[in-house]
Amino acid sequence: MNVETVPEAYRGLRTFAFGDGPELADKLLDLVVRGIKTATCSTEDEPNTSAPGERWIVLDGRGDPHCVIETTEVSYRRFDEVDAAFAFEEGEGDRSLNYWREAHRTYFTRLGRFSDTMTLMCERFRLVEIFADRRIAS
Repeated sequence: MNVETVPEAYRGLRTFAFGDGPELADKLLDLVVRGIKTATCSTEDEPNTSAPGERWIVLDGRGDPHCVIETTEVSYRRFDEVDAAFAFEEGEGDRSLNYWREAHRTYFTRLGRFSDTMTLMCERFRLVEIFADRRIAS
């Protein structure tokens, strides 16, 4: 990680990249930067659990730090209980629940973790700062 691009105030934060590869990381990061993606989910057994108020450095597909997000809400629900509002806030595809289910079924199957009744950590967040242009989100 190129720590020089990270403002000193954020250098102690944990880091992560969205998705499971460089292309998906960049695609989802772009949605965050554009203000479209304000939610994400992961399996409850992943090590990167979060809590409201926690801030994270988001890495791009090359592993370079790009921005900071802050968790605003965390809830746990089964895959088949995710609603249309959360799917819309994830910001992917046409933002519909059907698209969300298909894309996430594919993603979690690729990881070898899919089940209709699997528990997900559903997280809402806000964009705090983008490092590239040092723009502060309001």
